[in-house]
Amino acid sequence: MQTEVAVASAASPSQGSGRIFAIVFGVILLIGVGYAAVHLMNDLSIVRVHSATPFILLGIALLIALAFEFVNGFHDTANAVATVIYTHSLPANLAVIWSGTFNFLGVLTSTGAVAFTVVSLLPVELILQVGSGAGFAMVFALLLAAILWNLGTWYFGLPNSSSHTLIGSIIGVGLANQLTAVKNGTSGVDWNAAMGVFKGLVFSPIAGFLLAALLMVLCKALVKIPALYRAPEGNKPPPWPIRLLLILTCTGVSFSHGSNDGQKGMGLIMLILIGTVPTAYALNGAVSGGEVKTFHQVSVEVQQVLTTLNHGATVSGSPHDAVTAAVQQRKLQGDTVPALSALIADIDQQVGNRPSLREVPQEQMGNVRNDIYLADAAIPLVLATPGIDAQQRSALTTWRGLGVQATQFIPLWVKVAVALALGLGTMVGWKRIVVTVGEKIGKEHLTYAQGAAAELVAMSLIQAADMYHLPVSTTHVLTSGVAGTMAANGSGLQWSTVRNLLMAWVLTLPASIILAGLLFIVLKHVF
Repeated sequence: MQTEVAVASAASPSQGSGRIFAIVFGVILLIGVGYAAVHLMNDLSIVRVHSATPFILLGIALLIALAFEFVNGFHDTANAVATVIYTHSLPANLAVIWSGTFNFLGVLTSTGAVAFTVVSLLPVELILQVGSGAGFAMVFALLLAAILWNLGTWYFGLPNSSSHTLIGSIIGVGLANQLTAVKNGTSGVDWNAAMGVFKGLVFSPIAGFLLAALLMVLCKALVKIPALYRAPEGNKPPPWPIRLLLILTCTGVSFSHGSNDGQKGMGLIMLILIGTVPTAYALNGAVSGGEVKTFHQVSVEVQQVLTTLNHGATVSGSPHDAVTAAVQQRKLQGDTVPALSALIADIDQQVGNRPSLREVPQEQMGNVRNDIYLADAAIPLVLATPGIDAQQRSALTTWRGLGVQATQFIPLWVKVAVALALGLGTMVGWKRIVVTVGEKIGKEHLTYAQGAAAELVAMSLIQAADMYHLPVSTTHVLTSGVAGTMAANGSGLQWSTVRNLLMAWVLTLPASIILAGLLFIVLKHVF
């Protein structure tokens, strides 16, 4: 208990500097909130509605989504600043502001690919009907389940994974949607896509443990600086070279965290915006001019390719319904190819002759976005069929890429809002996680070399995951890295803490699946 108090008090700056840091963060927060509010209001200015209900739902949903990112800051961003605070390399409030700045830069420079990888795990009909009662039940169930579980594990000081929580919630909603659907053919969880995500989540902490242990062994063999292998002494900061190293690794983890973890809530925020105000957010208005012309040319080429592949088959009924059935069952039907050709022709008619996607009539925005999303989801089914030559594959892949550009975008104000929520959550909840990382994983206190090695490995693995558009857990990678350095150093592990961490990790998926599934069933009836 005394060591925990010492860490907390030593991490805190003097009253004067604390006031300065609070003022700086407050100014940044006000500017960011103002920026996000102005741009949101500007986007909503073109929306014509006859009721205030969409705006009320939008406000509530955005608050809950940002609350998820705020709680995410308790866990994952707190891990990013744990070593610099624990080793007294930076005062706590300055560390939070520093980390928040690079979190923001990481979020700002992210492509959004990870965000939409997570969203793509959701049942297709819920994504296509995100503005319906079931769609709102889906979004609220996901976010509330993730917030409740994250708060519970934070209360007990356990570095839980927000990634596992969110993905478990998505699986829970998918299963509940499949079990409660009245009509047949309703899609549930895309297990192939989910397994790809699971591999990243499972492999990353194992790699973190092994690579951090290896790096620690190499460091001890090659770098003969005794001070590097000492634990912090009282409130005394480390020597300047070591201090700069730890600040650098904190910076790298913060930036990497923003570029990966910061995206997970952004995808859900975009679903909220599309569902409540599709006029403003269904299509990417930045796609204009030559890009729209290219979209038209590729659409014509793809229709020719599909005509060649359909072997005279015809579609009866709605092309949209035929393609939806194929996507739900994840298998080509007899009329899927001609239906997809007709759907792309209809999209081209709505879009191809306009100067930009912003010029699509407001009442058609949502339908055009859904049709593009549906065609994008069906194209991989066609690509998987044998006999497609390189030119045909190129045309289909190009159209799919243009469809992604038209529908998968994240406005800058959303990134700003998410980064601020992460930073604010870190400022409120960092102490519990810092003490766990610094003192409760190993039998000995964390040394400077161990902190630097764990963070170097964490930032490298997260950046690698970004390249493959995979969500990973900053918490799992970093804490497993710390455990790896303890094992390599012969420090030993506190198995009571390790057992609690493993229990939190193991229980996260089933707990979030059950919680989100139950919430979805209840909220579906409410909405």
